[in-house]
Amino acid sequence: MSDLKKLKVKLFADGADLAGMKEMAANPMIRGFTTNPTLMRKAGISDYKAFARDVLAAIPDRPVSFEVFADDFGEMEAQAREIASWGKNVNVKIPVTNTKKEFAGALIERLSKAGVQLNVTAVMTPEQVERITARLDARTPAIISVFAGRIADTGVDPMPIMKKSVDLMQAKPKAELIWASPRELLNVFQADAVGCHIITATNDILKKLSLVGKDLDRYSLETVEMFFKDAKAAGYAIAPKAAA
Repeated sequence: MSDLKKLKVKLFADGADLAGMKEMAANPMIRGFTTNPTLMRKAGISDYKAFARDVLAAIPDRPVSFEVFADDFGEMEAQAREIASWGKNVNVKIPVTNTKKEFAGALIERLSKAGVQLNVTAVMTPEQVERITARLDARTPAIISVFAGRIADTGVDPMPIMKKSVDLMQAKPKAELIWASPRELLNVFQADAVGCHIITATNDILKKLSLVGKDLDRYSLETVEMFFKDAKAAGYAIAPKAAA
């Protein structure tokens, strides 16, 4: 746990299961929450606003990100302003482009100047980070979510991209970088090493925090014991080969 105490990166929980979010909210290490329409659909959420209200009632003291779901920038803006009105701790997630690959820069600029705390999402490249940063109002807090996990899925090391993104965002000190879509707990320490402000992870990954600092010899023995117990519980047997 001593290593965890040295972390500068903030831990956010990513999900759309209200019970799971409440469980994470009980952990003082979790500094905020993110969700998205895909996670909400998987969780069976049918009433977007009612779900958001329930989340904000349960978590009134830490930032929570909710995403617009329109594809037209005018509709996105209307949704963003409505979502922002739900609470002072709300960040409105705006995709970096719409499905037509049109950059959301003008919308980002209007909302940021209006004081809406944004979380610009689905970002993959330093070029996108640079364009977004240029549009953010220096007076309004904001987040840029770079999907480091998805970058890694393509065989590209996300570390240089995340480091460059941190450097580019220094132009707007109130903007924070999220390491999004992590694949393993190691990513928490990688995000911290490059100076990332936040990492958002699913509950499955965050629950592995208890493993930090675990003795590897002990972990090896526990793994051997697991294999042995499972094989025994399954009743596996290999009959000896009959003598010729």
